[in-house]
Amino acid sequence: MISPNDRITTSQATIIVINFILGTGILTLPRTAAEQVKAPDIWLSVILGGIVAMITGIIMVKLSRKFPEKTFYQYSQEIVGKWMGKLLSFLMIGYFLVLGGFHARSLAEVTGYLLLEGTPKWAVIMPFMWASLYLVRGGINPIARLFEIIFPITVILFLLVAFMSIKIFEVDNLRPVLGSGITPVLKGVKTTALAFTGPEIMLLILAFMKEPNKARKAVLVGVTIPLFIYVITVVMVIGALSVDGVVTRTWPTLDLIRSFELTGLIFERFDSLLLVVWIMQMFTSFAINHYAASLGLSQLFQKNIHPFMYGLLPVIYLIAMLPTNINDVFKLGDMVGNAALILFGFLPFLLLIISRVKGVKYETNL
Repeated sequence: MISPNDRITTSQATIIVINFILGTGILTLPRTAAEQVKAPDIWLSVILGGIVAMITGIIMVKLSRKFPEKTFYQYSQEIVGKWMGKLLSFLMIGYFLVLGGFHARSLAEVTGYLLLEGTPKWAVIMPFMWASLYLVRGGINPIARLFEIIFPITVILFLLVAFMSIKIFEVDNLRPVLGSGITPVLKGVKTTALAFTGPEIMLLILAFMKEPNKARKAVLVGVTIPLFIYVITVVMVIGALSVDGVVTRTWPTLDLIRSFELTGLIFERFDSLLLVVWIMQMFTSFAINHYAASLGLSQLFQKNIHPFMYGLLPVIYLIAMLPTNINDVFKLGDMVGNAALILFGFLPFLLLIISRVKGVKYETNL
């Protein structure tokens, strides 16, 4: 049974989804999408990718609502049997661990590039991980409450910085719309859909919701707001730097913010504000990955969660330090994204069909 102290509201569930989605995508999505689309219509690919994420999110909600107060780690064994269910659960735990390592390493790379040049990566990653440990030891409720504080700060600072770049925005860089047809837009859907990985957390947190009947609303709003932010990011970056200029840059969004300054203000350069937003988002994404993996091991072995929280930190650290350079970091991100496509794009739909064939009914009137 879920403890009353671990219950979260619908708005908290929504904010967890939003914070889990936002992260590295803000900085890299314009480049990765531009490499695939090779046209100014990247924003259309982002919208289609967001729609795909909404559909998969709704499927996950439908699946989880068949098993009230149970997480994926618990009910997967009821659908496909004990051993296959455990195998799927371990695959999901591995996904959260690798994604957490990717977020930690991305943080070290960007802060080293922009803020702490020459600082050893371990000196950036370890405090980041310890802060996460302090947070997740309290359970899902403190995580949700912190996310509620971080979310409005993120949105306000991001919109402030994004719209300040309007002075170097060239609308011609976004023209012509569909000049190369619909094919390039469709080619970019997979890349943009991977930037929306995050709704999969509903497979776990729906069990903690006070009103699970509102889970669909939580996932739809939880994807729509990052979609809005991603579209703004892509439009502003492509409009300012052009498609050709974006493809050649590692962190195009940071380069956009660094390419203008407003004299006469207290702050004349605003890349530090974007970095604040991004570090907070990386922390939230890392924390939920850490918690999700720990929760999985705790429920599979039916043990207290705290030892797993401590024990997983060295594992995540080793994963974070595996890539030897920035290209390897991006390859790791692509690998995680492709794994998410299989684990959460097809698997929940397959399990939903199996559960219906086996005649699994709603256990409560949700």
